[in-house]
Amino acid sequence: MDYAGSWDHNLPLVEFAYNNSYHTSIGMAPYEALYGRCCRTPACWEEVRERVPSKVELIDQAKGIVSTIRKRLQTFQSRQKSYADNCRRPLKFNMGDYVFMKVSPLKGSVRFGQKGKLTPTFIGPFEILQRIGPVACRVALPHICKIFIMFHVSNLRWYVPVPSHLI
Repeated sequence: MDYAGSWDHNLPLVEFAYNNSYHTSIGMAPYEALYGRCCRTPACWEEVRERVPSKVELIDQAKGIVSTIRKRLQTFQSRQKSYADNCRRPLKFNMGDYVFMKVSPLKGSVRFGQKGKLTPTFIGPFEILQRIGPVACRVALPHICKIFIMFHVSNLRWYVPVPSHLI
């Protein structure tokens, strides 16, 4: 918003700031991931053989704009992370725990003898046989089911034992 009338001049600086910001998902900057080397800084935007910058004030202005853009990108990323973290909940299942497994049928398919709205959302309870990393579990399913037995924890729900319920 500070540079409203000069997008044609500042858009390359925004691109530079984004391409050189560290991304935790890939463990490096996008420019470095694409080209295998770090991008040149605004002080080195001139040709390699020209070592004396001709417009020092232009380079200082570009550095200031890039630092402002980086701060704002970091602010927006932290805001988006806080929005995403509102929906997350820590799930720690241990071996021997019982869980319900989420069933996500395709539209119009018949699963477990029910069709449409009456299809169960969760089935079980099933015992957790093994934890595989922080987000995957191996679940004990009956041999009748021809389903892969490893599931992401987002597809599992806690089973609260009821004394009258037989497993």
